[in-house]
Amino acid sequence: MLHFLLSEDYDSLLAPVGIIIAFAATVLAISKLADRLPKDAGRAFAHNGKLSAGKPRGAGVVFVSVFVLTALVFAKLSAEIEIYLVLTMLCMLMGFLDDASKIPWGEYKKGFLDLCIAALVAMNYLKFNPNTIELAMFHVQLTIPEWLFAVLIVILVWGSVNVTNCADGVDGLSGTLTIISIMTIYVVDRLLGRGEDFSFLILLFAVCILGYLWYNADPSRLMMGDAGSRAMGLFISIAILKTGSPVLYIPIALVLILDGGLGLLKVALLRFLKIRILKNTRTPLHDHVRKVWGWSNTQTVFRFAIIQIILAVAVVYGISM
Repeated sequence: MLHFLLSEDYDSLLAPVGIIIAFAATVLAISKLADRLPKDAGRAFAHNGKLSAGKPRGAGVVFVSVFVLTALVFAKLSAEIEIYLVLTMLCMLMGFLDDASKIPWGEYKKGFLDLCIAALVAMNYLKFNPNTIELAMFHVQLTIPEWLFAVLIVILVWGSVNVTNCADGVDGLSGTLTIISIMTIYVVDRLLGRGEDFSFLILLFAVCILGYLWYNADPSRLMMGDAGSRAMGLFISIAILKTGSPVLYIPIALVLILDGGLGLLKVALLRFLKIRILKNTRTPLHDHVRKVWGWSNTQTVFRFAIIQIILAVAVVYGISM
């Protein structure tokens, strides 16, 4: 928006200024608004879940709102990107309403709403982009029937939202893993020569999460809640779609997938097919490593992050070959 009124020379300075402002605005907004957020009641079944009782919850409403506002001011917008921003806000607001509700929303209600958001993402993506994907590490392009591509996008988006949400349970963990994943996507964009406009949004989103992590590092002062985790999962899925190589989601977000996804798979198989798996493994995995293996919160965050960074380096190297 604002950049259209400025010269190209000034525009080259506007993006870095926007990044700094996004971080500073997030830190300031959280410091001023934290006490107005709903309070967490503690999680009875999570390892050390009661320690979170009484902390402000739903900080995602702050850092996601700052992200969208700074994107509207500093980013180069198109109709496609504007719709993604609206969907990100919508996903965040649904999560925040659940965070603020005295009676938590049911799994099926949230799952259905996530499905609706995923369908809207698929429709928007296919309206503005071709139904082709690239296997970036093999430099092979594939054309997929549009209806099948739409189904696959819905699966990707729904899965990303929910595994990221389920991985949120240790101070700083899901935010740190999300930053690693989206910054890997940023590097992939640069290597593949993808759209610079969305790549800038990745940087804005990353620094807004960093502004939140300023207060969420162990021991945390507040938590992002579903407002943050669901919006992060949605953004990761959109960012990977915009690379044109959505299959890269698997290695780029593998720790999030395993941490949050195994629990979803375990529950789904038991509930719908009466199949028991991972009987001796607590899920999400961050609960298993803390409860069974004795890792501290800090060790869990650092070790999960190290694993994801190694995977990121492998992906970047494979693409650059």
